[in-house]
Amino acid sequence: MLYREAGDFKTTYAEDAQTFPIAFDRYRYYVVLAVAFLVIPFAINDYWANAILLPFLIYSIAAIGLNLLTGYCGQVSLGTGGFMAVGAYACYKFMTGLDIWLMGADGEWVRYALPPINIFFSVILAGFVTAFVGALFGLPSLRIKGFYLAVATLAAQFFLVWVFNKWEWTYNYSASGQINAPTRGMFGIDVAGPAAPAWSAYLFCLVFVVGAAWLARNLTRGSFGRKWMAIRDMDIAAEIIGVNPLAAKLSAFAVSSFLVGVSGALFFSVYLGAVEVGEVFGIQKSFLVLFMIIIGGLGSIFGSFAGAAFLVLGPVFLKNLLVGALGWPTDVAAHIEFILIGSLIVIFLVAEPHGLAQLWRVAKEKLRLWPFPY
Repeated sequence: MLYREAGDFKTTYAEDAQTFPIAFDRYRYYVVLAVAFLVIPFAINDYWANAILLPFLIYSIAAIGLNLLTGYCGQVSLGTGGFMAVGAYACYKFMTGLDIWLMGADGEWVRYALPPINIFFSVILAGFVTAFVGALFGLPSLRIKGFYLAVATLAAQFFLVWVFNKWEWTYNYSASGQINAPTRGMFGIDVAGPAAPAWSAYLFCLVFVVGAAWLARNLTRGSFGRKWMAIRDMDIAAEIIGVNPLAAKLSAFAVSSFLVGVSGALFFSVYLGAVEVGEVFGIQKSFLVLFMIIIGGLGSIFGSFAGAAFLVLGPVFLKNLLVGALGWPTDVAAHIEFILIGSLIVIFLVAEPHGLAQLWRVAKEKLRLWPFPY
């Protein structure tokens, strides 16, 4: 009975066009944000942060980015893992001091070492670097689409992983080829490194998640979002009515890659702390994020969060149930986990192809109409 528009009057166009026009929706999100910022940091421990909250937040950013490209603009991408690697390695270079080579007056190359950059700005700059790389690899979308575009982005995935394996400059000429995040902090409190407390790392990632959701929500409700959806529905008709396919597709690739790069930077610097590109950002990472938006719901910001929660919390729940509660061997539990999660994905896609977001929309409509059946 509380979820109603009755009595919720608007007196200006701005109020009528706001992101959440129903007061109950606004208050619910205010409560969620208050709990996330003011309650959870005082209640979490290292296990909750490393096993559940940090991967959920970071994967949510990656899922939002891919959903903007695939769900809203209709451009299929299988290179998410490679773009996350770009964000991770760019963040590493900014955090450790970017060294560049310029030609001096005598005609010889001179190395200039820039000082390390604050971790917050390193993550942001890594997102911009990834946006540039993503826009470059998005150029084929002007000529090809569908399965052929997916293959092109898959080639980008393998190419980027190969680059970070072979180009020694990207990992500072380390003998192991691995990058390690140095200890970095904000306002005198560590947020990256082995000594960083769980609550500070959580809050640092949460700020980026809220910013990513706010950016994506406003972009999809504005002119950019309308152009992306016009390209997704029928690109030829969109071009006829005045939508520039070059600007629309490349902007979708750039914004999507920016968010994916930010998630990769956080995944490396705050969550893992050490990365070997082939193991962490391989093709399985691209498919994992793609499954998140398919399960959560294409073309839905909420669906990105729901899909990330499903694929992060599901394996944790099954592991605690099978190993912790039932005492099964770890290897058997791991195989059962793959079987159950894969079966659930298939069953869910058959039963509700529009994802968890559609179930959420149906539930809200029923609440708004209850107790009437129509």
